[in-house]
Amino acid sequence: MLNVFGPNVGTPCINSVAADTRTVSLHVMSGAIFGKSYPFRGADEAIPSDSKEDSSSYGKALKIILDRCIPLVILGRKNLNNPWLPKKLRELYRATLVFQAHMTEAYESEKMVMMRNGKVENNLMTSLVRASLANVDQKGTTNAAHQEGLTEEEVYGNVFVFNFAGHDATANSLAIGICLLATRPDVQDWIAEEINTVLSGVDSRKSPYETTFRRLPRCLAVVFETVRLYTAVAIAKSTGASPRTLSLGANTVVIPKNTVVIPNYSALHTHPRYWGDDSLKFEPSRWIVLSSSDPGNGNNLTSSQSYPAELLKEPPNRNSPFVGWSGGARSCPGRKFAQVEFVGVLVGLFREYRVAPMPLNGEDDDSARARLLEQIEKDTGMKLLLQMLHPEKAVLAWRRR
Repeated sequence: MLNVFGPNVGTPCINSVAADTRTVSLHVMSGAIFGKSYPFRGADEAIPSDSKEDSSSYGKALKIILDRCIPLVILGRKNLNNPWLPKKLRELYRATLVFQAHMTEAYESEKMVMMRNGKVENNLMTSLVRASLANVDQKGTTNAAHQEGLTEEEVYGNVFVFNFAGHDATANSLAIGICLLATRPDVQDWIAEEINTVLSGVDSRKSPYETTFRRLPRCLAVVFETVRLYTAVAIAKSTGASPRTLSLGANTVVIPKNTVVIPNYSALHTHPRYWGDDSLKFEPSRWIVLSSSDPGNGNNLTSSQSYPAELLKEPPNRNSPFVGWSGGARSCPGRKFAQVEFVGVLVGLFREYRVAPMPLNGEDDDSARARLLEQIEKDTGMKLLLQMLHPEKAVLAWRRR
């Protein structure tokens, strides 16, 4: 990705940040779920003639499914295989077959390795297969009377849900976050200071998660602030089969049964009562607090002292004004996964690079940043998920520090 975003390829600017963050997110998901890795290719890069990639690849199939998931849900897969349907819908049908075949191959391969007590990879498919083998006896046949584990269909369903939920939401937030950072060179310097201090003399590709992630609160603050202002998913809740009571100060409101409730995330996440007079401003530092009593968990940027350390100000579990990943017992199970992925991308990009909007004719740098910020604010909307509607208008220039 750095070879695409950086100046080494001879391209002074790019307008494919949204497409490229989707590619990054797809690669992360393929590695975490199937243990597969692929070379990064920018949206504008041609596929080499000697490449093994083709139209039937897992990555391209998943991208087609995610891009066209609404007709898939409405029509169902079987109804997409009609010759009179538009070409895009028939391509969607073929993509579902490719994705299903890939899942089946991965499932059977992992299952055989486990049943032979072989060495298995540490990925999601391995975990799901391990859960499914609770239904399988030593002869390899399913024991219908012993249904404690996952069925094969449940394994496939979980894999698709993780792909669907963990791909677009994070990719969209990444694109918005990078564009917001392009409007704030001071914040870029702020996180670059943290990254280069924490990873001084260390290859970021080999730095262990256990000791590195918790020492990057500034980067994580960028994640929280991006999600605060631009929450990717509006979670709908239902009262269920019974009425629910809601206490509002001295008043009690009864919400009827079977009522769908969608919180106003934008109002909650930008209310001055909770976020101050600058509640509409992108200001990641609002999430940082100093601590003099928590050794080892902060970034410890002061080289001559052990304290104070900077820590992320985590929102409370109850009565919180921040519900970027929902809340309660049914909060987003992929929350930490998304945070680690987002922080990992920030580390990879901003350790050595800085980004700015490309000025148009007659613009100075300040005017270009103001224009990009206005685009983010006015051209971000819901299209299944919250995203920049015309990200190609955000033309960015990457430069080495």
